[in-house]
Amino acid sequence: MIYSMTGYASVTRELAAASGPGGASVSVELRTVNSRFLDLNFRMPEEVRACESTLREMLMNKLSRGKVDIRINVQRGEQGTNAGSANRQALDQLALLERAALAVFPEAERLRAGEILRWPGVLAESGVAPEVLRDAVLACGKQAVAELIDARAREGAQLAAMLLGNVTEMEAIVAKITPLVPELITKHQQKIVERLQVALGVAMPEGTASSSLSREEIAERIRQEVTMYGIRIDITEELSRLSAHLNETRHVIEKGGKVGKRLDFMMQELNREANTLGSKAAAKELADSSMTLKLLIEQMREQVQNLE
Repeated sequence: MIYSMTGYASVTRELAAASGPGGASVSVELRTVNSRFLDLNFRMPEEVRACESTLREMLMNKLSRGKVDIRINVQRGEQGTNAGSANRQALDQLALLERAALAVFPEAERLRAGEILRWPGVLAESGVAPEVLRDAVLACGKQAVAELIDARAREGAQLAAMLLGNVTEMEAIVAKITPLVPELITKHQQKIVERLQVALGVAMPEGTASSSLSREEIAERIRQEVTMYGIRIDITEELSRLSAHLNETRHVIEKGGKVGKRLDFMMQELNREANTLGSKAAAKELADSSMTLKLLIEQMREQVQNLE
């Protein structure tokens, strides 16, 4: 399998109160985008902060690259915050503490109703025990990670199909132009010969002033120049390397796994050969093929950036 670095997963679980009214809703949301490294960002209530290390370990065991936003939300039931859920014993203790403090600091202000209700233990915001809440967060997190992996795998499969399609198209281009190279070089060399003959006076009419060079010397000079030019425009080596790089790219994609960095390197090598092919193109067919190859490689490069 090939995995994309982009994905989304969200899992919600409803928790009933152990006794009396109340309850809670726990949700874990994961969003990932591409990144050179693994970057984990947590947003969660302090009451479940203890789950962060376990969730971090879960993600690090499954992911190697990508920026991951982890959002955990705990929603209390409406009945969990009404007046009937106040802890009378905690209120009595708080009242004793307030009277003791006022006895020492008579000028201090008395507690306001909002402050009293926010005092730890005064309101049983939910009948859900802390350990039950943490277990629910971890269970949601485990399920969300599994769903995220599935989502990244589905998108990765689509990207792999697109990449293989481009590889197939480029292989067809290379196979098409490879047998044309000798003929194209020969035709172009013939044109060069004709131009040089005119330039060096070989094609001059009989009876004109003779050249400072003999015809044999001129012919040898033309032969040397055309041979050197043929070597410079010969793209057989570039086509051979292109074929090798395409074979390796196909192998990497079909093998699967964490291929993002490897494929990014292969795109650089393919682009290098396509550029060289374009610079040495001695015919329109070769120049057009080079341009098409570069467009296909650029399409692949953009998608490869999203692979893990």
